[in-house]
Amino acid sequence: MAFSGSFMCTSFKQELLTATHNFSNGGHTFKLALYSNSATLDATTTAYTTNGEVTGTGYSAQGNTLTNVNPTTGGTTAFTDFADTSFLNATITARGALIYNATQSNKAVAVLDFGSDKAASAGTFSVIFPTPDANNAIIRIA
Repeated sequence: MAFSGSFMCTSFKQELLTATHNFSNGGHTFKLALYSNSATLDATTTAYTTNGEVTGTGYSAQGNTLTNVNPTTGGTTAFTDFADTSFLNATITARGALIYNATQSNKAVAVLDFGSDKAASAGTFSVIFPTPDANNAIIRIA
């Protein structure tokens, strides 16, 4: 098994401290690429890669552009999230995904492990993001 959980990439954490990523509306372009179980993605991933990326009908290399939720706070937690994204008329199987910043040399943000292979056959393959709040958003800083 190549995926061993979901992670915020270590390089992303450091890049937050150097203002590399801009999540505000009109800021940077973030994308989500899908990967098979043959991919090696973990917390040490630093950038988008084609190694292990899904191929198939309804999926294009580099994946989908994400629509982000403006950063905000809840209590003492800052967070941002993304709108759900779908690959239409897709015949693909994916084990996980990589969120990356296309504006900043495809720098890695987070690795998502779906827990098992997920598939679509001539249908819609959707990635559903959690509720954008302080307890559930995909990117949270507590």
